[in-house]
Amino acid sequence: MYTDSLTNLFSEFQFSEQLLRPVISTLILIAAIVIARAILAKFIRKSVRSTDLRRRWFVHTRNALLLLMVVGLMLIWAEELRTLALGIVAIAVAFVVATKELIMCLTGSLVKSSGSAFSIGDRIQIKDFRGDVIDQNLLTTTILEVGPGKHSHQRTGRMISIPNSLFVSEPVTNESYTHDFVLHVFTVPFKREDNWHAAQQALLEAANRHCSDYVEQARRYMQRMSDHRGIDVPSADPRVTISVPAAGEIHLIVRFPTKSGTRSFMEQTILNDVFLNNDFTSTAVKELEQKNPDS
Repeated sequence: MYTDSLTNLFSEFQFSEQLLRPVISTLILIAAIVIARAILAKFIRKSVRSTDLRRRWFVHTRNALLLLMVVGLMLIWAEELRTLALGIVAIAVAFVVATKELIMCLTGSLVKSSGSAFSIGDRIQIKDFRGDVIDQNLLTTTILEVGPGKHSHQRTGRMISIPNSLFVSEPVTNESYTHDFVLHVFTVPFKREDNWHAAQQALLEAANRHCSDYVEQARRYMQRMSDHRGIDVPSADPRVTISVPAAGEIHLIVRFPTKSGTRSFMEQTILNDVFLNNDFTSTAVKELEQKNPDS
């Protein structure tokens, strides 16, 4: 125990001796600077007669001695400053590691705000999360989930809180960038032997019929959006185009304008209107040909 006490006392003495050396050097440097300044000031007063020149020499001398003192202090305390810097860096690294997610969320909030990617009420998708934005702050963005899947427009009743860190590395899809009116798209698959041509005509007629009340208003709105944002907005007229994703398949892609909150309703209305009393399958086509052999 006595030996341990002597060891601790010797360690403290050694530490004090290491610290005492730069302190003494600092005091000597400051004293030398003060003496040098006094000597130089006395020399300038005696040697320089012009008041402006004397003032200029006083300023230059003071700045040179101050710079010399700063350089001297840095050289004297270099080892201690290096130790302090290493300690600060270690603390900073530990802080960054501990708060990495928090920093990423704040950065994501900055990226989201600066890019004006979306606003409250917009329907967005990021990764597998899709829904209507109802709240956003510095750390999270809250949405009401829409689904299931990417093509459904019904709310599931679930609320999702998305960390803003996702907005740093993941792309965001805004389905409501035109706000009041949007161009809604859905796909109807058919087999190659089905009467898809008749289905195409029926879907187009149904879309035109159900959009007729507001299609002109949608055209004017899209034109205003084009003029305001400087982008080419697609035509607001309903369209039904053909896609062939695989051999033996025909997909009809229906696009029509609708108000932002009625996408699902309008889609279901058009589909019910077309398929409630029509059968476009290959069996129906064969039966029709048997009834009308001359055609």
